[in-house]
Amino acid sequence: MRDDFAYVDDAVPGIRWDATYATAENFIGAPVDGYLTDRVVGTRALCAALTEAQGKAASIGLGLLVWDAYRPQRAVDHFLRWAAQPEDGRTKAGHYPNIERSEMVAKQYVAPKSGHSRGSTVDLTLCRPDTGEPVPMGGHHDLMDPVSHHGASGITRVETANRALLRSIMEDCGFLPYQWEWWHYTLKNEPYPDTYFDFPVA
Repeated sequence: MRDDFAYVDDAVPGIRWDATYATAENFIGAPVDGYLTDRVVGTRALCAALTEAQGKAASIGLGLLVWDAYRPQRAVDHFLRWAAQPEDGRTKAGHYPNIERSEMVAKQYVAPKSGHSRGSTVDLTLCRPDTGEPVPMGGHHDLMDPVSHHGASGITRVETANRALLRSIMEDCGFLPYQWEWWHYTLKNEPYPDTYFDFPVA
């Protein structure tokens, strides 16, 4: 791993993580190329900003749960190959119930180049610090559906408030939101805005 990257769980005190792409518990239903261990990696700049965000969450009795940060380009390529394959229905109900697998790229849920591969984008939520249980957000990570968009209708007032709280914390700590995914944030002053890395998470 590069010297200017770190394991998020080592660098951010108290943070919780669940590296779903290293398991079969994700939208392709299998471990993803480039994820060789149940760890989350990011730039040291990302980790510093997450430390600040974790502190803000802790001050109101919550914590951060991270699903993904740095994503090797080979993982993105794996997503693209998978999206081009015929539908088998294994993960459709849980992750893309209202679109076709073949629409994922056109609808911007899967991209040929991901900000994650630059090392300073993170997928995360708020959680209970004692149990790690995510707070209600009106949909889970990688639910490719309009309900996942910022400002989505059809979720409860509590879920709307929780999304707004996460966004406030992240924006206060220097992150920009992604309008299609409530869980996805990119560091505004990311150190590698034009570089897409491909070393494995190992």
